Amino acid sequence: MKTKETIKEWILITIATVIVGIAVFFFLVPSKLSIGSISGLAIVLSNFIPLTISQLTMILNVALLIISFLLVGKDFGIKTVYTSILLPVVIGVFEVIFPNNQSLTGDQAIDGIGYCLVVSIGLSMLFTRNASSGGLDIIAKLMNKFLRMDLGKAMGMSGMAVALSSALVSDTKTVVLSVMGTYFSGIVLDYFIFGSTEKKRVCIISKKHREILDYLLYEIGSGATQYHAYGTYTDNMYWEIVTIVDKTEYLQLINYVTKADPDAFMTIYSVNEMMYKPKPKPEKRI
Repeated sequence: MKTKETIKEWILITIATVIVGIAVFFFLVPSKLSIGSISGLAIVLSNFIPLTISQLTMILNVALLIISFLLVGKDFGIKTVYTSILLPVVIGVFEVIFPNNQSLTGDQAIDGIGYCLVVSIGLSMLFTRNASSGGLDIIAKLMNKFLRMDLGKAMGMSGMAVALSSALVSDTKTVVLSVMGTYFSGIVLDYFIFGSTEKKRVCIISKKHREILDYLLYEIGSGATQYHAYGTYTDNMYWEIVTIVDKTEYLQLINYVTKADPDAFMTIYSVNEMMYKPKPKPEKRI
């Protein structure tokens, strides 16, 4: 079972890296934008060095991996090594298959938007599996270690530095679009990452708390915590149920509670991250 899960994970990481390669080759390269990434830096360097984007990306990624290994250690992980090498290979394959690659939209700004959307899908798939595409992630780790800089700020600064480097070879419009694209790609990526993993923390006070707990445990398969809550308005003691569910489970729970007890009091919060050990669904009590 564990082997199947591992194989599935590596297949998904490979698919995610291919998606990132598609975003780079079909949107970033034709537009000549340098939206904060190692591939964006490779686009700038290709104006000075007679190598392809894929070759420059490979050289940069391998060099950064070596530097990181020497200065930071092995904590960047085998997944990052794999994706750092696979990404330029994917771009190289596209260069062979589509030697006359042209803009799909004919508009530089739309290409930038397309890149932000597509690359965010690939990167969110990687990040949710504790992987990355290498490149700027490694630079951010180096800045974090030696400059004591927060990883998020380090990523933002290195990305903006790459975007601004387009000023060496491009017009003002391209530079502005590169900077804007770098900023908005971070926002879109946050949406994909936290939007896909966001859960709901539901707090319920109900006279039918036992039925609601049974529904959570045996129908939804979600755990819960109970607290005694004192109502100052009624001067009564109640049980408060606190549970965390995903979007689908949330809809099921809300529908059940509103039917089982229309007078139930509920508060709902968004949860972006959880750390827990999953438990098997319990057998229903007789």
